[in-house]
Amino acid sequence: MIPEKFIVTPPPHIKAKGTVQRAMWDVFTALSLVTITSLYFYRLNALLLILVCMVTAALSDVIVRAALGKKHSLRDGSALLTGLFVALCFSPTTSWWLAILASFIGVGIAKELMGGLGWNRFNPALFGRVAVIVLGSVFVLINPFAGWAVRLPMVDAVSGATPMALLKQGLPIPYGALFFANPGGSLGETSALALILGGLYLYHRGHICWRIPVSTVGTVFVLTAIFGRNPLLHVLAGGLLLGAIFMATDWVTSPVTHKGKLIYGVCIGILITVFRLYMGPVEGVAFSILIMNFFVPMIDKATHRLRFGETMENANLAERARVMWG
Repeated sequence: MIPEKFIVTPPPHIKAKGTVQRAMWDVFTALSLVTITSLYFYRLNALLLILVCMVTAALSDVIVRAALGKKHSLRDGSALLTGLFVALCFSPTTSWWLAILASFIGVGIAKELMGGLGWNRFNPALFGRVAVIVLGSVFVLINPFAGWAVRLPMVDAVSGATPMALLKQGLPIPYGALFFANPGGSLGETSALALILGGLYLYHRGHICWRIPVSTVGTVFVLTAIFGRNPLLHVLAGGLLLGAIFMATDWVTSPVTHKGKLIYGVCIGILITVFRLYMGPVEGVAFSILIMNFFVPMIDKATHRLRFGETMENANLAERARVMWG
């Protein structure tokens, strides 16, 4: 006899307390130390850059979704979070109109026009950042805001060379300052300790696993040591920790299988090492993660597990090859 409260519903049947909104606020919390550190060192420069990026990201969400006939998604916090990530990828002296362009491209094009939250193929913040790098000369030529520059007070940290520039020139870099707080580079590169603590918080909350950050950072460490470079400096300097902990682990644009995550992280680490050793060191992390975003569906397909009820004996040859290889 079927109980009175027996409910039949279509799959999926998995229910959890977590929501997209709660997960986004957890990421905001994880980034709070990084943000506070950048505000301490760069003051008004950092504050204005963060506000410009977050406001632009929110407006892009509203405008583009309205054009697509959809209701805005500001309530879940994903647009504002993308704006914050874009700001953290820029140096404190970045022009405000470049920050606006990167935020609009990230949220309006890479996120909303590519399917919306959960369907975007590339990390939106990195897509916007790389777009203004690749098309920077075009934007400068057609820039209608050239005479609208905002004059902000300079801070000592901004006028100094970035850690990666010092590394390239062979100049000494203090390890302690680099780990705790070393101004230079982008806002998100200010403190390795703040990034690590943020990553541990996300791991504790179950939003990321160790495989992608550890495989990415570990690969860069090992390869740079093999090629005779200083592996510790390559880990602490530049955007490696920001990219490995917060960007490469993006839930939508990273693999879902355990083995896929390791392959993905190792490949990102190899690309970062190639960019740093044989090309310009600037933004190698962003390019590497975006390149591997493209291969995520193939990695997931190659490393997928057997379906429920399927065994190696009854799987076809292609399935067996994929399982054995994965």
